[in-house]
Amino acid sequence: MLFQGRSITMKPSMMESLLGLLRIRVKRGVNLAVRDLNSSDPYVVVKMGKQKLKTRVIYNDVNPEWNEDLTLSVTDPSLKVLLTVYDHDTFTKDDKMGDAEFEIKPYINALTMHLQDLPCGTIVTTVQPSRDNCLAEGSRIIWSDGKLVQDIVLRLKHVECGEVEVQLKWIDLPGSKGL
Repeated sequence: MLFQGRSITMKPSMMESLLGLLRIRVKRGVNLAVRDLNSSDPYVVVKMGKQKLKTRVIYNDVNPEWNEDLTLSVTDPSLKVLLTVYDHDTFTKDDKMGDAEFEIKPYINALTMHLQDLPCGTIVTTVQPSRDNCLAEGSRIIWSDGKLVQDIVLRLKHVECGEVEVQLKWIDLPGSKGL
């Protein structure tokens, strides 16, 4: 591009590389580790690439219900999502209560099928637990109310116990590159 006789190279805008938004509903924790006297004050941090989001703290509960939506911008579907649970402490550094990684690629692949008008509850595909993922059980990608959703139960690593349940939903963004 020429501007006042000089050549200027412009970086592609975020919208040109943005595929869409991934809404991660952090539903609940199950049998999380005790990090305080009798309980814990857990919250979840979700990271993907340079993005980092967190839920609110649920006090005195090892089976917390967050039901909180965290929304990530997706530019690279091969990036993994890292979920880490922490115990909130007032006077000391927050204690780590385990972590889990999961891939969004199977979900993105299902989205690229551009399915429509399926009966509600149709299972499009199932991702099985393996050594390469933190799935506690098979994770189904289902057509529900005109959208694909994926429910995931993650077994936390680097901790004695605990699982976190999340759900993935896709948000198409006008002006983005799209899938």
